[in-house]
Amino acid sequence: MSKKNKGGMVYSTNPQFSPSDEEWEEQETLSPGDQLLKLHRETKGRGGKAVVIVRGFIGSENDLEKLGKSLKGHCGTGGSVKDGEIIIQGDQRNKVHEFLNTKGYKTKLVGG
Repeated sequence: MSKKNKGGMVYSTNPQFSPSDEEWEEQETLSPGDQLLKLHRETKGRGGKAVVIVRGFIGSENDLEKLGKSLKGHCGTGGSVKDGEIIIQGDQRNKVHEFLNTKGYKTKLVGG
C-alpha cells in the first residue's frame, strides 16, 4: 500500500499557512530507446531464492506497473512492482533481457 499523500487535507496551527496550489507531477515516461535498465540478480533476505530486479526505469508509476505486468506474463512467474523497481521471481535474467530488448529498452546485466 502506498503512503503517498494524494491530495488529502493538510492541517496547520500556523495562522499564516496557506496550502500551495502546486500538484505533485509524475515524471514523464521516456521512450524505451532512451532508457538504460539494469538487471540485478539477488538472493539476500529471500531464503536463498533468486529474483531479478529491474532498476533504472524513468517514467510514471502507471507505465512501470504495465511493464512489470507484461514482464511477469512473459516469464510466466510472479513478481511485484514497488519503490520504482520491478521484481521478478526466479533467475529469469535471460528472459527479462530478451523481452526488454525486443521492446526497445537498453539493458545491462549487473552482478551475480
